[in-house]
Amino acid sequence: METNNQNPTQYEWGPFPLRDGEQILDIRYDPVFKAVFTKDTSNSRGALSKLISALIGRNVEVEVIIANEPPIDDTRQRYLRFDVVCKTKEGEFVNVEMSFNPNAGEQVRLEYYVARLFVGQSIHGEGKSYYDLKETYQIAILAKYQFFPDEELIHNFLYYDPKTHVSLGGKTRIITIELVKTEPVAEKPVEEMTNSELWAVFFQYLTDEGKRDKIIEIINREEGIAMAVETLSNITQDEIEYARMTTLIKSELDYRTGMFEAKSEGRNEANLENARKMKSMGFSTEQIQAVTGLSTETIVQL
Repeated sequence: METNNQNPTQYEWGPFPLRDGEQILDIRYDPVFKAVFTKDTSNSRGALSKLISALIGRNVEVEVIIANEPPIDDTRQRYLRFDVVCKTKEGEFVNVEMSFNPNAGEQVRLEYYVARLFVGQSIHGEGKSYYDLKETYQIAILAKYQFFPDEELIHNFLYYDPKTHVSLGGKTRIITIELVKTEPVAEKPVEEMTNSELWAVFFQYLTDEGKRDKIIEIINREEGIAMAVETLSNITQDEIEYARMTTLIKSELDYRTGMFEAKSEGRNEANLENARKMKSMGFSTEQIQAVTGLSTETIVQL
């Protein structure tokens, strides 16, 4: 079980960019998040280790970050993604991502990626078995919209029997944080927040000047967050421009994808309606299929 951080460390920031009126990059934007947590520096690697540790409930240390996105000169590739895939020193695989504008199919997508990460492990070779498989974690920080109807800030999803609640005891786990649920947490004294709550409030309110004093308290209490902010403050102008550019590209791709899905859904509804009419008029399944393109199973069920 997670405990509160009882040993805050005070930092002397000097010209640290958390002064009233100064602009700070919003770490909730996917490319900014990735820029902070994938730099080849001790602060960036330390911040990522602390973030993962807070969310899975035990200390881990990131050993290597696994490249999984197109190169900078290929930013218009269809499947541009801004997640951070890493491996801990204990051999566990973790995928951490910030979804500023998560889509309606987020839950299914999370299942897909945790499964993909888990089966990507190699257990071939002499002396290898299923026992050699390491734990795999998919962590999704959802910046906008409420996905689950309760008021829980963080969810941990594991395989279990829904009737008996017996756990399978497997090695895959999905963790979600819904930042829109942080308002009640942000009202708590900082010393009463858990480490995961500190991170959630930090992500949500870093650029909110009304919460500036609270954020500074959090930075001074949680070492990993201090490392993240130090890394953020050192991002170069070129990296800021790249973050801006890739955000625009991703927004464009998301918009086009949404338009495509909406059009596809509209065409599908029209085909279903046409199929119902044709069926009521006595057309055969084969004739309906030839006109609408619907499957035989779909037509039979109408």
